[in-house]
Amino acid sequence: MRDFLVEITTTVPEGTSQDEVDRRRAAEAVRAGELAATGHLARLWRPVGELRSIGIWRADDEDELHEKVLGTLPLRPWMSLTVTALESHPNDPGRSDPSA
Repeated sequence: MRDFLVEITTTVPEGTSQDEVDRRRAAEAVRAGELAATGHLARLWRPVGELRSIGIWRADDEDELHEKVLGTLPLRPWMSLTVTALESHPNDPGRSDPSA
């Protein structure tokens, strides 16, 4: 699988009931756990004081990332995404294979 840096901003549409927001957020937490368990969601952060998320997501390619991973998130219809494909850097101290 390839790594992708994904920046997510979620905007709840005006007029959406709090019950709907709560339902989707609860479902989102469940789905994120499932994606983490399958290796598709590696890390997730929220910048201090901001209502956006930054994460490392994994998929075979960007099509799979959008369709079968991010596209399955309950909050996806309310999200704007910035996706950046990543590759290993030769000086990355976390590299597991120095020859890659």
